[in-house]
Amino acid sequence: MAEELRIGLVGTGGIGRTHIERINTRLQGGKVVACSDPAAAFGMSVAEKYGIKGFENPLDMINDPEIDAVMCTTADPYHEEYVLAAIKAGKYVFCEKPLAPKAEACKRIVAAEMEAGKQFVQVGFMRRYDYGYLQLKEAVDSGKYGQPLLLHCAHRNPDVVAGWDNSSAVENSMVHEIDVLRWLLGEDYATAEVQFGKCTTKGVPGVQDPQIMILTTKSGVRIDVESFVTTHNAYEIKCEIVCEDAILNMPQPGYISISAGTQCARKEHADYVERFGDAYDTEIQTWINATKAGYVDGPNAWDGYCCQVAAAAASKARDTKSVVEVVYDPMPDFYKK
Repeated sequence: MAEELRIGLVGTGGIGRTHIERINTRLQGGKVVACSDPAAAFGMSVAEKYGIKGFENPLDMINDPEIDAVMCTTADPYHEEYVLAAIKAGKYVFCEKPLAPKAEACKRIVAAEMEAGKQFVQVGFMRRYDYGYLQLKEAVDSGKYGQPLLLHCAHRNPDVVAGWDNSSAVENSMVHEIDVLRWLLGEDYATAEVQFGKCTTKGVPGVQDPQIMILTTKSGVRIDVESFVTTHNAYEIKCEIVCEDAILNMPQPGYISISAGTQCARKEHADYVERFGDAYDTEIQTWINATKAGYVDGPNAWDGYCCQVAAAAASKARDTKSVVEVVYDPMPDFYKK
């Protein structure tokens, strides 16, 4: 592998272009040298904009010997095809969440890795790299505060992109909590349910907002996650852990407070890019470093599968208005640390 990791990026939408800029201007040890997109003409225009090589066919880019590693930032339905192609080519691949839209597709990726005899895939759950969540993880793992008993979380967006529907609250919003809280507590989920609050009149017509997802882990920890995606206020992420001997609250990274006259105010984050910008940088730098060293150091394909199993259970719970059991396949020894 070259001293500088030569990265080919497939999927040149907003997050893909952000990653090109991040890697090529701020991070160390790697460079996006090529890109492609299922919409070939648009992908070629992005390549021209950034002065990198463009490929009309993403599979040609993935298989090019001048590409050391792959980033997949396409729309979700394309993830399986391009991740499988990277594994077949023997190349490490960073795939933005979700690993694939359905658990069965994730299982096919897991099977491909196992057949290859090596882990190649890191999934883009950037919250595991956020300083606030890392502090919570350290506190929980220390055992100093007793066992976690309850978690209260919130995921609030000012507004949503076009095409949002009732399923999106779980599958595009709370999916982040599904992954990061499983990692934070170090255990899988047993059940999932989704309940509705009174619906805002200022949201997307026909979409229930807010929603509350309730997860119970296998040891009995009870988690509630509020998803309110059309607040028309700041972007907010909250996580409070009620332990036996303490209450742990994730710090809110923010800006200075300004007192002027009789008022005190503070700017808040406008979107996920502001809130998790540092986490994205750390995540991608970690992936570059691990890839150059020849291993996966982050959420892997099995984590991607487990997330989609729990998300599917929560979606079913929402649609059937019932408590749904979360049933995973047994973890293969291949993924046991």
